[in-house]
Amino acid sequence: MNDLYGVIGDPIAHSMSPDMQNAAFDDAGLKAVYGRFRVSPAELPDAVKGIRALGLKGINVTVPHKTTVMPFLDELDPLAASIGAVNTIVNQEGKLIGYNTDGEGYVEGLKKVIKGDIASKEVLIIGAGGAAKAIYYTLASLGLRRIDITNRTERKALDLMEACPIAIESNYCTLQEAEETLIRYDVVIQTTSIGMFPDIGASPLMAGRVKAGAVFSDIIYNPLQTTFLRKAQYNGAVIQNGLEMFVYQGALAFEKWTGITPNTELMKKVVLKQLGG
Repeated sequence: MNDLYGVIGDPIAHSMSPDMQNAAFDDAGLKAVYGRFRVSPAELPDAVKGIRALGLKGINVTVPHKTTVMPFLDELDPLAASIGAVNTIVNQEGKLIGYNTDGEGYVEGLKKVIKGDIASKEVLIIGAGGAAKAIYYTLASLGLRRIDITNRTERKALDLMEACPIAIESNYCTLQEAEETLIRYDVVIQTTSIGMFPDIGASPLMAGRVKAGAVFSDIIYNPLQTTFLRKAQYNGAVIQNGLEMFVYQGALAFEKWTGITPNTELMKKVVLKQLGG
């Protein structure tokens, strides 16, 4: 009998995780099936009971359940607890353990384009939502020199910084201030949904003057090159879309479920095919 895995969310029909994870299971020679399950907020408690009752080995969690699923789990990884969100559940013989692989997955992908020691970099994060928080906390744990945040709502950015259990130099700046001082940053990370399909012409800020060799990263992968990235590249930045983060957060979940490191190049190829790339 095949082991069962899946992803829960609402909506969920757009998720590319089943194609990516099933390809990884096949490549690793594992008898496993990964499906997508639409779960409304009202159905979440019963869905978690179903994970236990049906013996699903592992689950990915996406919006809107990353925070609300936490009280129904038996244990939380310290990083997931501090971030306040779970995107991966491991069923350890009936004990449901919550993890967050978003930040780690992002950093794994970022290492492919960063030159030198990542801890020596000055970083600007655009946005203060769940993805920004996971990335901020993970980068903070690496001892970066500085991580600033720009966001339309100052209070939300300050709350994120103040809640971080790791001491790090960090400041809030308005979007206008961020544009004016953009040249100081080694890495600029766009974590909002601005520029995502179908609103592909939008950009959170103008990527004007950039530091030589700076990396501009966008966690969006549909489209593969957002307006934000296109303008940054035109002005001399090294760019990276969100495909690496999506693949590596999935690969880290795969490792937690199986103890096996999956073929990330295959996973990336599968997603690119789904995107028509």
